[in-house]
Amino acid sequence: MTSALVVTGCARDTGATQQGGGGAGGTECTRNPAPAAAGGVPTPAPVAPNADASALRVGMAYDIGGRGDLSFNDSAAAGLEKAISDIGLQQSNTRELAAAENESEDAAATRLRQLVADGFNPVIAVGFKYATALKTVATENPNVQFAIVDDSTVELPNVTPLVFAEEQGSFLVGAAAALKTKACRIGFVGGVDTPLIHKFEAGYVAGAKAVAPNVRVDVDYISPAGDFSGFNDSARGTEVARGQLDGGADIVYQAAGASGQGVFEAVNAATKADAPKFAIGVDSDQYNTVAPPVNEVIMTSMLKRVDVAVFNYINAVAGGHRDALPKAFDLSVDGVGYSTSGGKIDDITDQLDAYKAAIINGDITVPSEPQ
Repeated sequence: MTSALVVTGCARDTGATQQGGGGAGGTECTRNPAPAAAGGVPTPAPVAPNADASALRVGMAYDIGGRGDLSFNDSAAAGLEKAISDIGLQQSNTRELAAAENESEDAAATRLRQLVADGFNPVIAVGFKYATALKTVATENPNVQFAIVDDSTVELPNVTPLVFAEEQGSFLVGAAAALKTKACRIGFVGGVDTPLIHKFEAGYVAGAKAVAPNVRVDVDYISPAGDFSGFNDSARGTEVARGQLDGGADIVYQAAGASGQGVFEAVNAATKADAPKFAIGVDSDQYNTVAPPVNEVIMTSMLKRVDVAVFNYINAVAGGHRDALPKAFDLSVDGVGYSTSGGKIDDITDQLDAYKAAIINGDITVPSEPQ
């Protein structure tokens, strides 16, 4: 594996050209059969019975973009809404605030302190960028319960990490891409070159290679580590995706937050009736959140069920059973998965579910770091 710095961020390519890496003309993929799905896919069990959340005051501190990003933050918001509809949380007892791009740690801490000062408990921080600020504010307020999405570094008794097996869900959409590609060349666009997004990349590449060992996977990051603009720059998302499509990829998976809209637009502009291109969404079922006609190029989305984690956390606080929460929201608890909206992968769901069952049963171990 090689790496190089380019104008739009970091890039690498996991396929060797001499192995039929795929060009504009396409290369035939050599595909393996799906694993035998003994007993079918296990049905996830509920984390805990529904409690009564009517007495809670819940504060949400969103990541960059806040509500309306059609992805990560909106999925967290859906978990809050489910708590309102299903377990009695009162809308008037919620407060939602959002981060600004490239803001200071002080600004993040001030937002958390504001929620605490206004009587919200628990407070949910959406995104790993809150880790440093959350550790400070949670230490100051030991009687307030906090949760943080996508980070497990804050080890305090009043802080609950809500983390996911993103690599498992990404494995499944990587398998889908390898089953559907005509060029035997696919792409991955990450928002920021960070260990978290590496999990998406690692799973996607592993899933694609499990299906088609000779598939070529182009990998690019919109911004380098430390520069979080890559999660909120649609124009640069378009530029990076266009480079992969021009290079011969016919399916592109984005894990780039609001920048993913630009990836979808690039794929939509490149697709033709006789040479269709497709995109893979992330976090939410983006076929249902992205406006038509652009959504028609989204063949599936990797569902990172932040909504499941947020709802279950609020329910656990209300019921006094935080210890029932899983250490990671994975396939076995419906914490990650894939979407079927639009019908574009209906013909391969049996194969994807066979891989899903093999992961849940322990027959396949998905890497969480790029190989």
